[in-house]
Amino acid sequence: MINFEEELKAILKDDPLDILKAKPKVSSVISADSRLKASFEEINQFVSDNGCEPQKSRDMNERRLFSRLQGLRDNHEKAATLLELDTHNLLKNVKAPEPIVIETVDDIFNTDPLGLLSGINDQDNNEPNIFDLGNLPLKSRAETDFMAKRKPCKDFDNYKEQFVTVHKEILESKRKLRKFNDKGESLVAGNYYILGGVLLFLESTEMTSEEKTIGGKRFRKDGRTRCIFENGTESNMKYRSLAKALYKDGKIVTQTEEEINSNFLKNVEQVEGEDQSSGFIYVLSSLSTKPEIQQFENLHKVGFSTDSVEKRISNAENEPTYLMAAVDIVAEYEAYNLKAQKFEKQLHHFLEDVCLDLEVADNKGRMHKPREWFIAPLNVIDQAIRLIIDNQIQNYQYNPELKKVVFV
Repeated sequence: MINFEEELKAILKDDPLDILKAKPKVSSVISADSRLKASFEEINQFVSDNGCEPQKSRDMNERRLFSRLQGLRDNHEKAATLLELDTHNLLKNVKAPEPIVIETVDDIFNTDPLGLLSGINDQDNNEPNIFDLGNLPLKSRAETDFMAKRKPCKDFDNYKEQFVTVHKEILESKRKLRKFNDKGESLVAGNYYILGGVLLFLESTEMTSEEKTIGGKRFRKDGRTRCIFENGTESNMKYRSLAKALYKDGKIVTQTEEEINSNFLKNVEQVEGEDQSSGFIYVLSSLSTKPEIQQFENLHKVGFSTDSVEKRISNAENEPTYLMAAVDIVAEYEAYNLKAQKFEKQLHHFLEDVCLDLEVADNKGRMHKPREWFIAPLNVIDQAIRLIIDNQIQNYQYNPELKKVVFV
């Protein structure tokens, strides 16, 4: 019959490394379990950033994460403690361990999945020992970047009144708050955001890498930002770190209608040396005398042309897209750095509920169904164009009954 009390006393007495001696809890000491979880979270972060598992590549950091992941998959006991953190299903073949039954002191030493009672610096083990905390990642990269870069804003007086004004405009419903969707185009220099309940102004962005795909691997755009916070601090956190922080606990503050109109005029009329003309946005009305056309009030065609609008509509009487009739140019804008396909897609989606549903015969009797004619007032179309150019269209929709653009 084993005397457990006497055997435990002997173990505690013969403990040259003081492994089993109770010590005061120190907040700066991180347990082996926390270290294991933190190391796995670093793998999770890599998958979130790159959309794939780490590979055995020439990049030393990726190769290190690859080896760590393979080691976890081979060690089911360690991996089983991480299943609740496995957001990317990296450990899908790992099963939860069977319940452990402790009957003897030897069972305690034999059931030590985290290696807490093993020898120090085992040379045959590539995993660092629990006493080696030198390379321990304390936080995710995004959080570390965010926290480390906060500092007092020396020129805060230049921004202080702006924050007061924005708060007032939010209370007056001139600005709205909407959920941050973590898409790159949602981060726009000059806009306001709320992060953790604190209003911030994204003063500028300086991109160091653009989004691209090389060899099937996607690389996202990134760079540095300058963020001014209403509490008098500023940060130069990375572009993607800011996006992740806002996605977790943030809101977008929409622009006022005056800002949208002002930015529209600036984007359309102000041309810089590096800007390239994309073409012309045009709004047309039909001069058709046919009753089936004249019955529609506020019927307008909105389109985009790389040629001059006059040249584009010169043969309108013979083209079904112009309803086989002459047209009048109601509005015209020359646009710079604008992707025509994206513009037309966004506009058609915005006005899809009031798209003209009518077939028109061409000169040979073939039927066509034009898709660029909309039954909407000119001021609504003008506002929609402004919202698209200023990248705010996703915050609004057209209400046909009210004949107004409304915030959503």
